[in-house]
Formats: sequence, C-alpha cells, structure tokens
Amino acid sequence: MGYILLAIIATGAMVMASRDKWLNGQKINAEELSSMTFRYGFTFLILAVLAIIGTQGVVIVPPGHRGIIFNKISGVRQQALQEGFNVVLPVVEYVTLMDVRVQKDTYEASAASKDMQTVHTKVALNFHPMPESAPRVFQEVGLSFSERIIHPAVQEAVKATTARFTAEELITRREEVKKVIRELVEHQIKSYNIKVDELYITDFDFSKQFAEAIESKQIAEQQALKAKRDLDRIRIEAEQKVATARAEAESLKMQKEAITGQLIELRKVEVQRSAIEKWDGRMPSVMMSGQGGATPLLNLNALTPGK
Repeated sequence: MGYILLAIIATGAMVMASRDKWLNGQKINAEELSSMTFRYGFTFLILAVLAIIGTQGVVIVPPGHRGIIFNKISGVRQQALQEGFNVVLPVVEYVTLMDVRVQKDTYEASAASKDMQTVHTKVALNFHPMPESAPRVFQEVGLSFSERIIHPAVQEAVKATTARFTAEELITRREEVKKVIRELVEHQIKSYNIKVDELYITDFDFSKQFAEAIESKQIAEQQALKAKRDLDRIRIEAEQKVATARAEAESLKMQKEAITGQLIELRKVEVQRSAIEKWDGRMPSVMMSGQGGATPLLNLNALTPGK
C-alpha cells in the first residue's frame, strides 16, 4: 500500500511539472521528457528504498508476546524482543512473534488399567513457553510445540499412570492420579523450556460392562450400609431395654432389702394413728364375719348418759 502511494505521488509530481510547462506555452521535447522521467523515477526509487527500510526495520511486539530475531548471517539471536517498539536491521533480520501467555489445549488417551480395564481419559492442560527462553524454544521446537512436544508427553504420562491404578482407584483416587500425570508431563517437557501451569482430568470413560459392575457394587454397598444401620438401631434399642430392666430390678432389690420387721411395725402404727385421727367417735354398729355376713352390735351410744 505504501509503495502504491509513493508511485502515485511521484507520477502526480511528474504530470504537474509537465502541465506547468504546457500552460506556459512551452513545448516538451523528448529529451526533456526523458530527463524528467529519470529525475522523478530516481526520486521514487529512493523513497521506495527508504520505505522498505523503515517498514522492515521497525517491529511492534504486542502484549504477551516475544519477538524472535533471525539474522541471516548469525542465525537466531538468543535475546528476544520485549513488548512494544523495537528496531532491527532491515533485510538482514526478520522477526517471528511467539505467544508466551498461558495457553490451553485438550488431549485424549486410551490405556489399560492395572486390572486390565480399558480407560479413555480426557485431559486439559494449561501451559506456556518460558518468556526468557523463547528464542531457544523457537530454535529447537518451533511454534508448534503443543503438537510436537506436549501431546506425546501427555499421551505417555496418561498411559503410564493408568497402568498403576485399578479402574476403581482411578475414580476414588482422582486427585492422586492427577498429581502423578502432571509430574510425569512436567518431567518430560521441562527440558524444552515449557512450563505446566495446571492439569485437569476432565473425564474417565470405561466400558459398558465395567460401568454396570460399578453401579451394581454401589447399590450393594448402599444396601449393606442400610442393613448395618438397621442392626445398629436394633442393638441400641435392645441395650436400652436391658438397661431399663436392670434398673427396675435394682430398684426392686433395693426396696426389698429396705423392708425390715421394724419398718413393718412402724407402718402399722402409722396406719392405726391415721385411722384414730379419722374416727368420728362413734362405735361401729355391725361387725363383719368371716363368712361375709354382718352381726349387729350393741348400741353403746344409747347407753351412754345424756345420749
């Protein structure tokens, strides 16, 4: 675009010069036209060269990136360009931008578990090339480090880890499995100056038969847990009944041990005293016999003087 603009400017300048001469009544001969063309053409060439030098000699590195400089004479420079405005040698050097921000990629791997169950694992990985080592990453791996380095490393780590655990342990010990996979991945890619930020196990897929077996086992465990809770409840209720009966027996035993002859005589005296306190002073008129009949008694109240 810049080159076209410069060409238009140079052509316009030549046309305007020819127009001025034509308006002044001057004829333009072939020699003058040739000289004018050469002069303006040379000016255009100089401007084009300056434009090329200017555009190739200035590089703007965007945020989160590093500029990798390749010198046609000495090769890759081991010091990357930082963010912002940078100047390089035009024609001799050109710059490749590398993204050094945290990047995410997902990977899948199938492997056999310790108990020979086929497990399909999906892993999400956050990573980034080390900014200070960007030139080396570019020189040794290039920009496709996810496909060339990380993907094979994750595949190998997942398969090696899956073989250490049974299919059930992959579920119940998920955090431990995740930790082992991450450590293996970090160990394999650290020499390429790529850092692992976080690793996530997004999914475990098992065969249909194994999934049904796991479901059946969970149901059985829930039923066993319910039965255990019922047995515990029955045992506790039985213990409570035994404790209650024991307490009642102890109470009766203590009451029995507390009853003595003196206590019986004391109770008789208390009953007699209570009866005397309640007596209204009148003698009974009948006496109950052992056969259930009643025998009239002498009315002593009538014999009493004044009655």
